[in-house]
Amino acid sequence: MVESNEMTINLVVLGRTQTGKSAAGNSLLGSSDFETHRSPSSVTTCCSLGRSCRISGIIRRSGCELALRVQVLDTPSYPHSSLSKEQVTDTVRSALAHHFGEEGLHLALLVLRADLPLCPDESDHTIQFIQELLGPTWKDFTAVLLTHADKAEEAGFSEEAYLHSASSTLLSLLSSVQHKYIFLDNQKTIIKEERAIVLRKLLNFIRKNNYQVLLPKHSKE
Repeated sequence: MVESNEMTINLVVLGRTQTGKSAAGNSLLGSSDFETHRSPSSVTTCCSLGRSCRISGIIRRSGCELALRVQVLDTPSYPHSSLSKEQVTDTVRSALAHHFGEEGLHLALLVLRADLPLCPDESDHTIQFIQELLGPTWKDFTAVLLTHADKAEEAGFSEEAYLHSASSTLLSLLSSVQHKYIFLDNQKTIIKEERAIVLRKLLNFIRKNNYQVLLPKHSKE
């Protein structure tokens, strides 16, 4: 970390088109760094990095409060409406190698829509994509971010009821990443208190992984 009283978490958001990756990144940063809107085609075509201001009141170490900084790498979706898988993979891998090469803690967020079912083929393609980017230890460094949770709630599903009714494909994925998941409401701007809760959960995921550092390769094997 740059300062002894400061901690940085480096996040990357990954997922399919229109899952709410960019909106989720903005919520985590408390900003509007990333372009986000509904579109018949993929909105994000290149990687971009957003940085938060110093955030207080989230974490303490040895009895002292640490300031937290959040850095989020927004990425093109896969599958993409105008980029090939190779183009997306190369673009993300290059940006990720630089982003995760910086000092700080690392976590990848697989963004899925809570209001849409996860099918086996989609899950297989997504997992293969993440494995190519993060390597064999991807499960340790990946958490699932379930966006559009407000729509699931409107349909009468609490988080517990949602998971009870979820497809075996989603439940298997959540199990593979040691049940590291967060529900996120995309309809409203996340308030300071809600953001603090989400960030504490992310830090807890990183803590469970013993603060390990992920160093992706710059190029394909």
